Amino acid sequence: MFDNLKKKFSGLFSKSSEEFVRKSDLESKIIETLVESDVSIDVAERIWKSMEESLDIDGKKIPVEKYVTALRNAIIPIFDVQKSLPDILNPHEKPYVMLFLGINGTGKTTTVAKVANYLRKNGKRVVVAASDTFRAGAIEQISILGERVGVAVIKHQGGSDPSAVAFDAINHARARNIDYVLIDSAGRMQTNKNLIEEMKKIKRISKPNLTVVVLDAMIGQDAVNQAETFFSEVGFDCIIVTKLDTDAKGGSILTMAAEIKKPILFVGNGQELNDIQQFTKEWFLDRILPQ
Repeated sequence: MFDNLKKKFSGLFSKSSEEFVRKSDLESKIIETLVESDVSIDVAERIWKSMEESLDIDGKKIPVEKYVTALRNAIIPIFDVQKSLPDILNPHEKPYVMLFLGINGTGKTTTVAKVANYLRKNGKRVVVAASDTFRAGAIEQISILGERVGVAVIKHQGGSDPSAVAFDAINHARARNIDYVLIDSAGRMQTNKNLIEEMKKIKRISKPNLTVVVLDAMIGQDAVNQAETFFSEVGFDCIIVTKLDTDAKGGSILTMAAEIKKPILFVGNGQELNDIQQFTKEWFLDRILPQ
């Protein structure tokens, strides 16, 4: 995971920390490395500008070690938004309702099951609402995953009102003192106005404590575009990034964090139900920067 980006940075800073490198030798290479790794040009240039300012350099030779430190310090502020991330293991309300948005192919339904599994392993009681009622096989998929996790799945017939499913799941949780309701939703293209209106209705009726957009790390700038549409039309609080295990370039998370400006709740890093973890900037930095 992120091996490609880390190798590129390691190549740029391959000299020993006692050796010196000119700013002019690295500026274009750092920006190029970031852009080639799925970081947008605006974000790459912002990172370099921050490095330049912190080093206060003008054609001077700078120790390699200081460049690495400057790069780390330039990236850290991009993740300042993580401070607004809620502590989902200690919710302020019961049941704590989480609504999941995202287009087909992002791994949204599997992510719902992974989050349910994560909560279960932390001693929480969970029910899932199968509110993706129009995609062929979606209800069956979440039902099978729910059985594997060991949580109840509230479902209606295919083609039924997704909001009614969410409403029933919330009432089910209230009646049984269940801690969390996770609502899966339909995932047709984010430009489909009928889908957008459907998600607005689910959100209006379910009144979620947390609305999450699930984004695919492999699609780069398209993930940012999807998030912008969801935010403008429906609104959301945080994101979950999937398929990091197949993200060969490694820079998409930087672009998402910098341009979406919403905290990253979890990252998915594999196909199994346990392959999910809470995101931290320290975890990410350790995987992309040379020591």
